[in-house]
Amino acid sequence: MLTAERTFSRSKARTALAHSPNQIASMERAMLQNDDIRVVSSSIKIPLLHKRPTCPLRTAHSHFVNASNSIAQLLNSFASHSTELTRSVVRKSSLLCSATLSLTGEKRGKFPIQRLASLSLADIEAQQKARQNEERVLISEVLVRNKDGEELERKDLEAEAVQALKASRPNSALTVREVQEDVHRIINSGYFSSCVPVAVDTRDGIRLVFQVEPNQEFQGLVCEGANVLPAKFLENSMRDGYGKIINLRRLDEAISSINNWYMERGLFAMVSAVEILSGGILRLQVSEAEVNNISIRFLDRKTGEITMGKTKPETILRQITTKKGQVYSMLQGKRDVETVLTMGIMEDVSIIPQPADTGKVDLVMNVVERPSGGFSAGGGISSGITNGPLRGLIGSFAYSHRNVFGKNQKLNISLERGQIDSVYRINYTDPWIQGDDKRTSRTITIQNSRTPGTIVHGNEDGNCSLTIGRITGGIEFSRPLRPKWSGTAGLVFQHAGVRDEKGIPIIKDCYNSPLTASGNTHDDTLLAKLETVYTGSGNHGSSMLVLTMEQGIPLLTEWLSFSRVNARARKGVEIGPARLHLSLSGGHVVGNFSPYEAFAIGGTNSVRGYEEGSVGSGRSYVVTSGEISFPMKGPVEGVLFSDYGTDLGSGPTVPGDPAGARKKPGSGYGYGFGIRVESPVGPLRLEYAFNDKKERRFHFGVGHRN
Repeated sequence: MLTAERTFSRSKARTALAHSPNQIASMERAMLQNDDIRVVSSSIKIPLLHKRPTCPLRTAHSHFVNASNSIAQLLNSFASHSTELTRSVVRKSSLLCSATLSLTGEKRGKFPIQRLASLSLADIEAQQKARQNEERVLISEVLVRNKDGEELERKDLEAEAVQALKASRPNSALTVREVQEDVHRIINSGYFSSCVPVAVDTRDGIRLVFQVEPNQEFQGLVCEGANVLPAKFLENSMRDGYGKIINLRRLDEAISSINNWYMERGLFAMVSAVEILSGGILRLQVSEAEVNNISIRFLDRKTGEITMGKTKPETILRQITTKKGQVYSMLQGKRDVETVLTMGIMEDVSIIPQPADTGKVDLVMNVVERPSGGFSAGGGISSGITNGPLRGLIGSFAYSHRNVFGKNQKLNISLERGQIDSVYRINYTDPWIQGDDKRTSRTITIQNSRTPGTIVHGNEDGNCSLTIGRITGGIEFSRPLRPKWSGTAGLVFQHAGVRDEKGIPIIKDCYNSPLTASGNTHDDTLLAKLETVYTGSGNHGSSMLVLTMEQGIPLLTEWLSFSRVNARARKGVEIGPARLHLSLSGGHVVGNFSPYEAFAIGGTNSVRGYEEGSVGSGRSYVVTSGEISFPMKGPVEGVLFSDYGTDLGSGPTVPGDPAGARKKPGSGYGYGFGIRVESPVGPLRLEYAFNDKKERRFHFGVGHRN
């Protein structure tokens, strides 16, 4: 039998195998009885494991490296000076097992917040290393102790370490790899800053001791560099661990939650370093990438090469919300790209982050400009022509410039001409007045139009053909008030009058009803306008609310004075593959106003099944509509609809009572079906409607209903 004694010094630990006379005699008798077995004994020198310095920073990387060094030292010792029991079968004896104790191998830790540790032995040949990894050593006892070899004060931590062990069990034969894996399992439990396996020879066999050093108790938190991270979120992430042993696995989960907070908001930031300071104080270092500089780079739309742009860079930069010194957010950058695209002068926009100074990022916005100006032609339908569903076609011709002076200012000169209709319009818009920080836009409009007067003053015989001429000029200012809300204020001057089919100004119609409020051939009005608009997602099926108020200002005695309020609301609801659209509109006028300015009810954009204005015209009105649209094939949709409109009995209060003279009912409803086809100019609508008088009509329109 072999025995061992252990002696220790400050520099090394030495284990020597000494043979007593009785032991030698026993080995000799064994050799006589088993002359086919050869016993080899030698001394074993185990270097003293270097004591770990007491450093407050404990990382999984250092844990694995120290454990690796300990295992490597044990391996070198046992590989050089091992006690080998080799039983060689020479003749007829049975094959017996042999084992060599060695601790080596290579294993990669899986702790998620630290680096991986690699264990390698350069002084052992690959073949010998592989053989030793597979050789097994019989372990008689497995213990968990502190770094001084004493029992742990906290039995719950000892239980955690024992529970983490998988292969290391008493009376088990272990390989180096299995011991190493158990070391990693203890470290991966998260409660310990180090784990060193120590093999001790005892009378009963080899005792395997895992010397562990528990983490400190969590007593406080210091977070540096977190400028946008809410302190409350940080406190909640770490609250559950206060006063408990720091568990690195739970700490990793807390750090992941912090990183996820940044990721969900598209922020370029993360926890970059973790330290456990003395006294159980946890220090987190957060790196947030601040925007250092933002530059605009123009690219040629054909070649993609860098070129000179027509747009002033400051015109683009003022559109984006990302500013220098902010933590860069990809979500905010995406919104900035969409904002620049909505300017209407860019064909393509992208943002490329580039590393700058330490902890900062430079942003390069690549833009491809659209052609800034050109001529266009088109067509449409006039709602004022009632002689047949396809009558009233109009053509248009326009010149537009989208980027006047490189400041995104818009100039539009257009002409629309139909059978009776004609509109000449000059429109100039500055979408963001320079020097204004509220994104206020300014629009100047001059317009000369001629529209049919049959909507209010027509008759069934068609022998009362009137046209209303208007010359208007005005200025409006608009700005966003809050998300999804915008407001408009403006002044508009209008000079309007009525002419017959020969172009002669008239003041009474064929029913001898007045056509103007002033009694002159024309009415002059200066209107102050306020409008508030709410839009949901921005598409046609979303919610919308428009409230408009207009006030006539009589600067001169002959100018009209009246107040007009108009409101429109819309709501869309998904019902499976179909969609329900509900709309409601209404208005009221108080004061002296022109009869042709009365609210007209009936027609394609009002109550379908009736001609334009055939339901009534009054000082007040309400029109409600419901539609169910459903997909049919490709861009084609089917529609079922129902409309109702009323003048609320206000028809006789309009000067001259044009609705009463023409025996309009004042209220009515219609219903029907139709199809819609998506096109580049908007949806093409063809509808067939019935009204409450059992009449039926086709309606054709372009674009969405008002």
